[in-house]
Amino acid sequence: MLFTHEHTMLRELIATFVEREINPYVDEWEDEGIFPAHELFKKMGDAGFLGINRDEQWGGLGLDYSYMLAFAEEVGRIKCSGVSTAIGVQTDMCTPALANFGSDELKRNYLAPSIAGDLVGCIGVSEEGAGSDVASIKTHAKRVGDEYIINGGKMWITTSTQADWVCLLCNTGDDNGPHKNKSLIIVPLDTKGVTRGKRLNKLGARSSDTAPIYFDNVRVPVTNLIGEEGRGFIYQMQQFQEERFFAMSKYLSQIQDAVDITIDYTKQRKAFGKPLIANQDIYFKLAEMQTDIQAVRALIHQACERYVAGEDVDMLTSMAKFKVGALGQTIPTACLQYWGGQGFMWDNLISRIFRDTRLCSIGGGANEVMLEIVSKRMGIHPSSL
Repeated sequence: MLFTHEHTMLRELIATFVEREINPYVDEWEDEGIFPAHELFKKMGDAGFLGINRDEQWGGLGLDYSYMLAFAEEVGRIKCSGVSTAIGVQTDMCTPALANFGSDELKRNYLAPSIAGDLVGCIGVSEEGAGSDVASIKTHAKRVGDEYIINGGKMWITTSTQADWVCLLCNTGDDNGPHKNKSLIIVPLDTKGVTRGKRLNKLGARSSDTAPIYFDNVRVPVTNLIGEEGRGFIYQMQQFQEERFFAMSKYLSQIQDAVDITIDYTKQRKAFGKPLIANQDIYFKLAEMQTDIQAVRALIHQACERYVAGEDVDMLTSMAKFKVGALGQTIPTACLQYWGGQGFMWDNLISRIFRDTRLCSIGGGANEVMLEIVSKRMGIHPSSL
């Protein structure tokens, strides 16, 4: 995929914004375990960053997804994963189905204000017993007249203590099978019966306020349904495409940061009378890491090019998501080793990257799930034989 001058201009705008409005504050936000989502998102909305590939009718820029990919890569240079993850939730996780299938009323009330940065959204899919196994969720919405009555709970919800609304995946039927009984419903989080749990104490992404949400006889109008009842599983699988594009792109930038700062450090640090990087084992290993990053980036760009062309890229995105998840486990670990005792310090950026990138092989579909998808597309999965 060839990026244009317009892509470059967008990258420069985002990079400037990140260095001015985000990176100076990430240490403080990491310590506090939360960042000011409404304040930051309003600034991003005013800059046009929260609806890059959304329809201009709702305040978006109307650009294709390649521009969103460029955005994700630059957002990945934020010096902590919690903020970049929360941004991705707003742009690529809680809004795609709303933008593609929501009614004009829902778009007017939730999509447009979210693009403007006036509302903060979150995505409610995972449950304590159903993470990657989306079909096993238990949260239920029963239709009574013109309302849904929702009961259940969601776990590991990013930005949930600050969000104004949640795009909720829940069961709306019992007899149609686990892939045909689900719907996506917009639930305002100030609705009676909604309870937000305490912020979770996470290994990484500490600046994002991640918490459970509980629903006790929560009533919302039927008009808050996105698209058709019973098609929520399909809509969510489609949402996962953009979630995975964003996640793997921004995580790969963070992995690149691990290599870049390690090169700088090993040039400066001396051991046994010479810079660390003068050791063949180290510069060979760093060269191998860079090769792996570049190869996966090319795969992501290929998948994006085909996605923009309207092709089915489920296999390619699953391959790329798997590889970024794998690199997130190996590259920061190898880089941290070269920092010696400094790498073991909590406040060191390399240790933060080490913690943050570990999530990539878990969230948005675990690496094992990615391999399930790839093997099915290859026709070698037992279900295909």
